[in-house]
Amino acid sequence: MPTDSLSATLAALAHPTRRSILARLAQGAATVKELSEPFELSAPAISRHLRVLEKAGLIHRARDAQWRPCALEAGPLKEVAEWAQEYRSFWDGDGHLDVYLAHLRRRRGDM
Repeated sequence: MPTDSLSATLAALAHPTRRSILARLAQGAATVKELSEPFELSAPAISRHLRVLEKAGLIHRARDAQWRPCALEAGPLKEVAEWAQEYRSFWDGDGHLDVYLAHLRRRRGDM
């Protein structure tokens, strides 16, 4: 498992099943059984996904009698959003124009 929190979060988000589990938990806490219903996976497979999410700090599991409800912990997602924000100019197109204009200036000898 990666040692820094951003790497751990991104590694946990890399699997579509884990992203689906987080999407479900964004609607509210759920039991392991409820989380496993939409998937054709064994209970141990779902538990492994939940352990990865828990180690990354994306979920927490409580104990309520025999139930172990899971809930979303959104803090690590904020760190991912802040990291991705640094690249916003590239997907908005702003950064590409600056690079292209600098290239044209170099070709003309303006720089």
